[in-house]
Amino acid sequence: MIIDANVQPHFRYNAEIRKYLPAAHRLRSIPDVEQQWYQAPGGNYREDLYGEKYPGSDPETVSRHLFDDAGVDYAVLNPLTRGNIADYLLNSRICAAVNDWLLDRWLESDTTNRFRGTIRVNPEDPKGAVAEIERLATHPKLVQVGIPLQSREPYGKPMFEPIWEAAAAHGLPVAVHINGGNGVDYAPTFAGHAHTYPGYASFMPLNYFVHLATLIVEGVFGRHPDLTFVFADGGYDILTPLMWRLDTFWLSMRDQTPWVDRYPSDYLPGHVRFCSSAFDGPTDPGQMQRWMDFSGKADLLMYGSGYPHWSTTAPADAAAGMDDSQRDNVLWRNASELYGLTAPVEGTAL
Repeated sequence: MIIDANVQPHFRYNAEIRKYLPAAHRLRSIPDVEQQWYQAPGGNYREDLYGEKYPGSDPETVSRHLFDDAGVDYAVLNPLTRGNIADYLLNSRICAAVNDWLLDRWLESDTTNRFRGTIRVNPEDPKGAVAEIERLATHPKLVQVGIPLQSREPYGKPMFEPIWEAAAAHGLPVAVHINGGNGVDYAPTFAGHAHTYPGYASFMPLNYFVHLATLIVEGVFGRHPDLTFVFADGGYDILTPLMWRLDTFWLSMRDQTPWVDRYPSDYLPGHVRFCSSAFDGPTDPGQMQRWMDFSGKADLLMYGSGYPHWSTTAPADAAAGMDDSQRDNVLWRNASELYGLTAPVEGTAL
């Protein structure tokens, strides 16, 4: 079985979201989903997907590409919203509109039973985010909560904890992904704005580690043993050296974090997952197998194509160089355990 844990469906056109907004918000100005800091050379999405509608906007086409052509059995849909908008209440309404659209156009009309979805919430509105989780958490096809990588505070800070508590209470992982739009975000690197797209793409994943480190150091994972974070946009290749560094500083300064009762790296298996990326890690078979052993990556990593992004990764490429056990973990087993996708689609076998 193959489970694709990172697929971005899109509206057919930017104004389509207005059909799902409350009447009081339909005439408001909201960012275009493409208003981002950097654009990939040649476009953000696969060339063959540009047509009459937006790439990744037609369920039948996406089904053909993923299920028929790539051999995927299940696809977890994680749509973008519009960035961190200064009007946090409008941002929450946009998240709710994205959720209603996802249900209407992708999940409830899906006769294949292969799509699963994400409850998008606005972390800058904790009360609204919790309400949105409570509204939709019992839907059988919604399997995680989605938040943007861009944030004005690390996700280990106390103001966000009610959101994580609600997600954990419903058994929903929290997926973090680089978002669309262009709102009131900080610069994408710790030292400001990168000059080029390669600089942005190289350094943006470091923000994952800030969130991860504070979730551990602030004791969030210790207080919520059922909470899992999915860092869905790659970056697992930087995990080992940064966790080694965090372990070292924790060991020498334990008096400052007495609630962290074990090595920070020991929190990874029960609380953290990453999705694969085309650019993470070596591809040489000998090096890849050894690299996956560091920090137990084979138990943390899930296949995520990134479809319809220009760097969409095929299953065989995502698992290149891995041994059989590592490949099975990455292509289906880790996602199967996390999302409860244990029953094979008709015609396939585990």
